[in-house]
Amino acid sequence: MTYRLMVVTLTLLYSSLCFSASPASTPPAKSKCPCSPEEIAQAASQARSTVAKKAIPAVVFIKVELENGEDGSFPFSPGENPFNAPDEDFNRFFGMPFGRPQQPQPQIGQGSGFFVTADGYVFTNAHVVKGANKIDVTLDNGQVLPATLVGADPNTDIAIIKLEGKNFPFLSFGNSDDLEIAEEVIAIGSPFALEASVTRGIVSGKKRQLQISDYEDFIQTDAAINPGNSGGPLLNLRGEVVGINTVILSRSGGFAGISLSISSNMAKSIMHQLIDTGSVTRGFLGVSLQPVDKEIAAGFNLDKAEGALVADVAKGSPAEKAGLKQGDIILEYNGTPIKNYHGFRNDIALMKPGSIVKLKINRKNQILNIPVTLGSLSTSNASPGVLDQKLGMEVQNLTPQLAKQLGYNQGEEGVVVTRVKPGSPGAVAGIRPGCLILEVNRKRVTNISEYNDNLKEAAKSKRIILLIQQGASTRFVSIRLD
Repeated sequence: MTYRLMVVTLTLLYSSLCFSASPASTPPAKSKCPCSPEEIAQAASQARSTVAKKAIPAVVFIKVELENGEDGSFPFSPGENPFNAPDEDFNRFFGMPFGRPQQPQPQIGQGSGFFVTADGYVFTNAHVVKGANKIDVTLDNGQVLPATLVGADPNTDIAIIKLEGKNFPFLSFGNSDDLEIAEEVIAIGSPFALEASVTRGIVSGKKRQLQISDYEDFIQTDAAINPGNSGGPLLNLRGEVVGINTVILSRSGGFAGISLSISSNMAKSIMHQLIDTGSVTRGFLGVSLQPVDKEIAAGFNLDKAEGALVADVAKGSPAEKAGLKQGDIILEYNGTPIKNYHGFRNDIALMKPGSIVKLKINRKNQILNIPVTLGSLSTSNASPGVLDQKLGMEVQNLTPQLAKQLGYNQGEEGVVVTRVKPGSPGAVAGIRPGCLILEVNRKRVTNISEYNDNLKEAAKSKRIILLIQQGASTRFVSIRLD
């Protein structure tokens, strides 16, 4: 059994303090607090209980059946021990030996999630549903419903799945930037399959960077989370989602006092794109950056270490077209000082392609203001599970990179088959990885979202007609659904 919580191995305070500050020679003023310590503690406890009571119905337990040989772990592959943890600890946590088994067996993965809309969209982590052939969701009332994967973004470890139905209880997002250090937060999830488990802690740090995924903005807390908590919400005492529980730092694989959650501000942007299109498109600047430390500052004759150093400029990129050069130091963007290059990179990625970013540049101690129109960095990694058990295949959007790799014309639209399960109806019909699906039941598909919608509608007829392109040839394929 695989419990889904990514582990990295590394060697609000809800109470009122009643006091009055007085000079040493003056007797302390009598507290004006109307509450006794017992009443304060009771009020704090009641506040936490109220938040949990309202949030728990919207939190779900996710169980996935994985493809043979898929472990679904994130961000490393089966048999890989990137942190040099003791073999027995690594194996005990992930439930597998090093290397792929000689005869791989289907595996079961588990995690958490929460409704973000009344019509059945559920937020979770990408590593929870990675490689899933089947996704079942258990609601708080015990009802088990099938779910399909709308889209996933491994670059931020965010995924959206969908249940059929309406009037589901759902949670709203808060502003993670408003979190204060030592503010109390509540985590809800299913650690070790113990559904609707509630823990609490305080915010220990913000904007943590671990370099375990491409885009990171982690909130550090000491709220206890364990394998199975992945994808569950981190809530403030107003009941707003301020983070998504994702990572624990631990030598043993269990909670060791440090938990990390994706910030809600990053999550919201990715969520809306996945729901709308099934994929994520990011703003693209086209520069490689490195931090400006004291040594770099001294080498560039700077008064202080600040900004982000442009180590390289991609040819033909928006940065090159705007006139940025290698060795430039970006000090500000849209009036915001750059405190670290990771945060700058995240903010650029969250901007819409076509946005104009005003950069303040230090070039050989000359201050320049350069506007740049962002390009598009398409990172579609969605693999919808719609009818996956019946068709036996997964697809993703056709990106320019994939088109070039597979030999399709630039500007071609459709979804690319990325995996076909042996013996499945898709395999029997002759569909192979690399095929481009152009139509579903005579309806054009240009992206994951259209594919999902058309496939769902086509399933009612018990027969699906796909127009596929493979290389230079195009043909129709008929698949019967039993």
